[in-house]
Amino acid sequence: MLDADWQELFGNIITANSAMEQIALYKKNAPNGAPLADQYIAEAQVMRCWWLFWASRAWGSILIPPSSDPSVMFTVKLSSKDSVMAYISSRMDEAIPNLPDKRPNQRTDIPGGLTKYTALAVKALANLELKKYQVVADATGKIIQGGLFSLEPDFYNLFKLKGKLNSENIWELNFTDFGTPSGDSYNYLWDFFGPQSWTPKVSTAGGGWGFWEPSFKYVKFMLDRGENVRLETTVLFTQAGIDSLKKVAPQYANSLPSFVSNTTRDGDTFNNGSRQVFYSGKMYLPSDMLTTGRTSYSSNKDFPIIRYSQILLMYAEALTQGATGSAGTADEAVNAVRLRAGLTSISGVTNAQVMDEKFAELATEWGDRYYDMVRLGNTTALSYDGRTFTSDKTFLPYPLAETDVLPQLLTK
Repeated sequence: MLDADWQELFGNIITANSAMEQIALYKKNAPNGAPLADQYIAEAQVMRCWWLFWASRAWGSILIPPSSDPSVMFTVKLSSKDSVMAYISSRMDEAIPNLPDKRPNQRTDIPGGLTKYTALAVKALANLELKKYQVVADATGKIIQGGLFSLEPDFYNLFKLKGKLNSENIWELNFTDFGTPSGDSYNYLWDFFGPQSWTPKVSTAGGGWGFWEPSFKYVKFMLDRGENVRLETTVLFTQAGIDSLKKVAPQYANSLPSFVSNTTRDGDTFNNGSRQVFYSGKMYLPSDMLTTGRTSYSSNKDFPIIRYSQILLMYAEALTQGATGSAGTADEAVNAVRLRAGLTSISGVTNAQVMDEKFAELATEWGDRYYDMVRLGNTTALSYDGRTFTSDKTFLPYPLAETDVLPQLLTK
């Protein structure tokens, strides 16, 4: 499994290198197309750095192949995680001026395509890993001051069809079945998140495998905060989950909110399974939103990567870590997210409160809670419900198949 991940990530990186090299060759012979060539190279650079970002998050020190020649992997030196993140930041500085100054959903050539704000967001994420909070504040501040993005008022439906090419999305993976009952369909494999057993409103809708389960810790955290729409959106309950929740948190035995049910507001019932008691709601498309004739779980649903709410919370986080900002206060950024969730405003926002808000807002999306807690050294937050986390578990081990042929990996 680990080697498959490694091969996929670095295969994509090599492919992006090749794309940039080929476009550069065309650019030499297309003087009128030079600006467009620069844009295409910048887009490939953003994707390349996104894969580097995740490879380094997974393994820490990694290789940065400088060309499309796969043999360079045998000679390139190992780069530390900090070096990788600094490299990504500098590459985004190169890409930003060559990318469209608009939202992804404003692009008419490639609806949903990358823009300068995507690159600014990737730069902010890389510098968050480096704890360079002023750079984070500056990059996220530019996104906020750009004034192009807004929070979708309907959090629940942000993760349904309404979320496709939404003005909150700074980057998303676009999928489609073209609105037709058969024929071509380009979809993410949502079966990974789908239920092992359910009774969908549309009886022909398929299920899945039941991985990626929200934790009891998250559910209890959200109930304690009095959360409604974000908990309902993020967690799909089975009856076994509800019964277990009442046992581990008896204070809720007779006072669970009405939405804590194994039947969603859209009429789909999630039955008990052998592997889990909760399912991931952000990966759920109600069965009556499926295109007629399509049966795959969540078919035609897009996959958000970076949302504007995350930018607001990263900006607030940077300010609570001592950075200065020109796009408003930490209170304003956090309260914009809280008010959308139906919570009251707070003042004098602390870093701990920002972390709580990120936990509530971004749960089950891209593992941000894990990386935040590791970065802040709060490993106790990752030890719960029988799990024990220690810092030596921060990174995955290199795949044996790679250490056999890449001796640099053994010098870490």
